Amino acid sequence: MTVQSNLVDLHQRRIYPAEITVENGRIREIQEIESVPADAGYLLPGFVDAHVHIESSMLPPTEFARLAVVHGTVATVSDPHEIANVLGNEGVMFMLEDAARSPLKFCFGAPSCVPATSFETAGARLDADDVEKLLQNPAIGYLSEMMNFPGVLHGDAEVLAKIAAAKRLGKPVDGHAPGLRGEDARRYFAAGITTDHECFTYDEALEKAHLGVKILIREGSAARNFEALWPLINVSPGQVMFCSDDKHPDDLVQGHINQLVARAIAQGCDLFDTLRAACVHPVEHYRLSVGQLREGDPADFIQVFDLTDFKVQGTWIDGVKVSENGSTLLERQSVSAPNQFLAKPRQATDFQLFHQFYTPQLRVIEVYDGEIVTGESEGTVSKMREGQYMPDVAQDLLYIAVLNRYTRDAKPALGFVRGFGLQRGALASSVAHDSHNIVAVGTSEEALAEAVNAVIAAKGGIAASDGAGDVRSLALPIAGLMSQSDGWQLADDYSQLDAWVKSELGCVLRAPFMSLSFLALPVIPKLKMTDRGLFDVERFDFVGVEKAYG
Repeated sequence: MTVQSNLVDLHQRRIYPAEITVENGRIREIQEIESVPADAGYLLPGFVDAHVHIESSMLPPTEFARLAVVHGTVATVSDPHEIANVLGNEGVMFMLEDAARSPLKFCFGAPSCVPATSFETAGARLDADDVEKLLQNPAIGYLSEMMNFPGVLHGDAEVLAKIAAAKRLGKPVDGHAPGLRGEDARRYFAAGITTDHECFTYDEALEKAHLGVKILIREGSAARNFEALWPLINVSPGQVMFCSDDKHPDDLVQGHINQLVARAIAQGCDLFDTLRAACVHPVEHYRLSVGQLREGDPADFIQVFDLTDFKVQGTWIDGVKVSENGSTLLERQSVSAPNQFLAKPRQATDFQLFHQFYTPQLRVIEVYDGEIVTGESEGTVSKMREGQYMPDVAQDLLYIAVLNRYTRDAKPALGFVRGFGLQRGALASSVAHDSHNIVAVGTSEEALAEAVNAVIAAKGGIAASDGAGDVRSLALPIAGLMSQSDGWQLADDYSQLDAWVKSELGCVLRAPFMSLSFLALPVIPKLKMTDRGLFDVERFDFVGVEKAYG
């Protein structure tokens, strides 16, 4: 096979007309020629998502790949800790086995924090011995994000043993340290941790880059840090990679890493620095077997119409064309549905929040659109009913509930949240990072029960209720996280549910279900809700919903 196009050489930092000859899945020869046809476009190495949880696309790896290659993605660095928190080692093996049926080059990590903390109930536990066994698997390329930064700083033996195993086996260690600065940041990264995808201010990212840390500029469905961090490409170009972290199917249909490249170029960033962040740095850092458009390399490359929009004409992996002009050439694969889901249906009365020591002042989780960090605000109760704290739509003061999915008879933990803007109804989801219990937000206990029970009936999924019997849901039978549907159909179904939540229930968030999914994650500041209660991440302890008492 031969391809003629303008070649974007990221190593020589030049663009020239060339003919590329591919044999047996590798680039046999690159020959500079005088000219190429006007519509030949540009050839460049394929894009790499440097940190993604495939499960957040609600698609298994084979189906994720069908969508991603359309946008020029040829590889991902994938942390399977979502499914690991549900199914443990069995979940990791499911991801590896499914991914092996796709040409897209998935590099999976060994989850480092299953569960993320001891303050929540997960479906599995991976200790240091389990993690070391995973790291010994040649299919596992690195130790996934070390979210337990307090454990690193305080010398927790289990945490340090996991890091030591990765270092001993010569595999990189990913970081996760939102807002960590100064001496604490220096000590955290000095433990052998090499990346961070959780920076949400430029100053934080620059400080960490000066420590030698690779900074991943993240733009997902909820956490969106590109606008804050893109100037780092101009200041520390060798320290930057791009990632999506968590990307819902409707967003994946629209684009992937190609979107970040186009936005960086629009900001005036250097073309070669930007493309190296998207194509080269992840390959070098994680030692991926991904071609870089050089003679002898695997024939992994893409063809784009121009170097402005980066709309992809074609994607090749190991010399095989896998997408063409916006359409995937990969066939659908059948996939099994391992799961663990024991919660039984609940009554509306299970979601009533009664006062212990009456006080009108309540701790409220404050949601910020486009961020997975939350704040803490104060809510003043204006409505009570026989000792029950009532939601107040006028104040955007809504119930939040988290229900343990791994036992039949658990009672939900309850509190208040602000930022969703719901005027009626409720949302519920079994995608609830990282333990994936059921998280729900609603305007009444009746609406909460309807939405939560729809998730339970499906053995996992997302749902919304108007509180008056109109309940809409999307089943996720694979671990309560992923669908067995066609990716484009799932994206359309998700988009319709998302639109209904905004138009009929009044939600004001850009990605309501993605924002909802992070409200149970007790390693991201500030205030979160686990199945065991309201949790202050900065104190690293539970606090009372009633502000005057705990």
